[in-house]
Amino acid sequence: MEKLIIVPTYNERENIDTLLERLLALPFGLEVLIVDDGSPDGTADLVKAWQAKTPRVHLLQRPGKMGLGSAYRDGFRYALKNGAEYIFEMDADFSHDPDAIGDFLEAAKDADIVLGSRYLHGVTVVNWPLSRLILSYSANVYTRIVTGMPLADATGGFKCFRRRALESVNLDRVKTEGYGFQIEMSFRCWKRGFRIKEIPIVFVDRRAGVSKMNKKIIYEAAWMVWKLRLLDLLGRLE
Repeated sequence: MEKLIIVPTYNERENIDTLLERLLALPFGLEVLIVDDGSPDGTADLVKAWQAKTPRVHLLQRPGKMGLGSAYRDGFRYALKNGAEYIFEMDADFSHDPDAIGDFLEAAKDADIVLGSRYLHGVTVVNWPLSRLILSYSANVYTRIVTGMPLADATGGFKCFRRRALESVNLDRVKTEGYGFQIEMSFRCWKRGFRIKEIPIVFVDRRAGVSKMNKKIIYEAAWMVWKLRLLDLLGRLE
């Protein structure tokens, strides 16, 4: 296992077959790990059918909704245990274009973390309501001011980690969920001196299913950036 795409799912039956088809057809020898949180729509059953056809599809089944950050932490542990060198985060809903994977791999040749940015060259977001766009853009400005990270889009979830960067993070200390998790992982790696590179992506709002965004995720991220800054100032960022 060299290149692993981690895809958390909850009720993604409408998307998962097409997503797996697209990812496995790419010329990079990708393997895909679906981390399913007990989807009642049978998402995991579709993934099991893929497992019967190819060893490149993997599945972690969890008993219920345990959070996005928790799904990625379990996925990261799986990736590190199985020797993956390039570990991706990716949504199941096609807001992240599978055809961009090659750009990430190219950028990862001289970076430890590659972030897909919606705000690197203007705004490259399609089909979001203005209120959601303003919230997302403002959250990134806020994060940049508080943490000092020189990133245009610290909250995005289309990312590639080199193994060495993930190995440096004590995943047991990362407790956040939602887009706060994305900020925290990048911050911890950045403070350890790993190279972060942003590349532009076009983000298209999900074509099927329901967004998992809620107020709890927003409030968690707003507080978490101050917590990270304080822990860093006190020398307690483990």
